[in-house]
Amino acid sequence: MIRSADTLFARLFGGALLAIILAHLLAFMWFRHYGPRMPPPPPPAAQQAQAAPDSGAPGQPSGRFDALRPPPGRPPFLGIPLIPLMFQLITLVIAAWFGAKALSRPVQRISEAAERLSENLDSPPLDIKGPREARQAAATFNLMQERIREQVQQRGRMLAAVSHDLRTPLARLKLRVEQIDEPKLHGQMTQDLNDMIGMLDATLTYLNEQRTSEALQYFDVQALIESLTENAQDNGDDVQASGTCRPLKSQPMALRSCLHNLIDNALRYAGHARVEIEDASDRLQVRVVDHGPGIPDHLREAVFEPFYRVEGSRNRNSGGVGIGMTIAREAARRMGGDLRLAETPGGGLTAVLDLPRI
Repeated sequence: MIRSADTLFARLFGGALLAIILAHLLAFMWFRHYGPRMPPPPPPAAQQAQAAPDSGAPGQPSGRFDALRPPPGRPPFLGIPLIPLMFQLITLVIAAWFGAKALSRPVQRISEAAERLSENLDSPPLDIKGPREARQAAATFNLMQERIREQVQQRGRMLAAVSHDLRTPLARLKLRVEQIDEPKLHGQMTQDLNDMIGMLDATLTYLNEQRTSEALQYFDVQALIESLTENAQDNGDDVQASGTCRPLKSQPMALRSCLHNLIDNALRYAGHARVEIEDASDRLQVRVVDHGPGIPDHLREAVFEPFYRVEGSRNRNSGGVGIGMTIAREAARRMGGDLRLAETPGGGLTAVLDLPRI
């Protein structure tokens, strides 16, 4: 309730409403203390008849005719014109409501556009409409979005080119390493070259994931999980799945990439994986559970950084280059969800994929 009131519209409308109420209170006090006084009530008809008998002086109305006069109109409430003030109050409140709404609408449009931009750089630009200040802000926002998109694309092209061009000298080095006779040196250099080639492949995959922009569509998540599980079992891996769910509006390629990386990560470090599906009316949660060495609590966010390696059992000797979790979380966030890590009861790591039902 407090957060919903802490908006530009609420502040504008609240300020205008406070000013209107204070103005009407001042008017009420002024009319009450300084306005015209109520006239005294007319005397009873008997007193009027005694004060002015029928044979009154010429030019003076008789009491009989005074009794026939209509009674005076109903005096204002507490000596103030209540109905006009109430009508004025209601009119000003309605005007303040629509005025605050009109003033806060451009800011709300820019806020919504910024939220869309944070999720997708290819989101549609803002419509340039409204007053001059709103048009200028929308044009500036669209220019900022275009420049950010160009910078990200340029960075991606540069890194992809560098990664691609490094393949040739690495391939030549690998051929020359094969000519080394000393087994220890040969093994060390081969391992280093394989790590570098793996990092280049992971970089290209990561850049390709960032450039990919899929449309949201209804997709059978349960069928995808069953397919990934069966493929892993065909390769001799210990992967099990449980739970059911309804189709979800998502990005199929991003979801496949996310789940594949989570299952591959569990198999690499624990040798097994269990995929649990929990469906709800507003969200879908998929947990990939393993009972491997796990990750300390203070390092669970750090593993989502590109090429970050956890010291200990989850290190490079176990395989991987440290980018699978980064790809998985970014894929989850492109679909409006999130990915977090938790400790498995009894030891191990549980990756929790939380996706909203749009």
